[in-house]
Amino acid sequence: MKKSQDTVTPLGAVARGVLAGVAGTAAMTAWQELSARLQGDGKSDGGDSSAADRDPWESAPAPAKVAKRVLEGVFRKPVGPDRIELLTNVTHWGYGTAWGAVYGLVQGTVRANPVAHGLTFGAGVWAMSYVQLVPTGLYEPPWKYPPKTLALDASYHLVYGLGVGVAHAALDAGRS
Repeated sequence: MKKSQDTVTPLGAVARGVLAGVAGTAAMTAWQELSARLQGDGKSDGGDSSAADRDPWESAPAPAKVAKRVLEGVFRKPVGPDRIELLTNVTHWGYGTAWGAVYGLVQGTVRANPVAHGLTFGAGVWAMSYVQLVPTGLYEPPWKYPPKTLALDASYHLVYGLGVGVAHAALDAGRS
């Protein structure tokens, strides 16, 4: 039985989604880094002498805190602050890639406009971060953040979704 060119296998959809997730995560990461530079966020303690006294995990990014909780829960051993950067990157890229696989499955089924679908997808991933992280205590409910903070966070996820959508469309076009 010969398959038509429009048929997308689940494995093909997931594979393209994973690759698109990597591309979207790269776009999001680039936008986060550029935004930090534009805002003058030099990642310093601002001269606060008490910064050295604080637990580094208090100011660690949410992805590192999630990974710390999982690792300590599974292995019952403390995770040192020297692992914050590694855990942040592994969790950030793993999460973005995994959501890309979901996008691939959905896009392989519905074939929506990649820009509109990508932006909607990015907004959904952003909303899911609050659904997942507020109950864990790692995020406050969205209404407790200033609008500027929410807008910046949303922009990261919209860039992610757009990157996923455009990359997926390019990969999909390349298979025909």
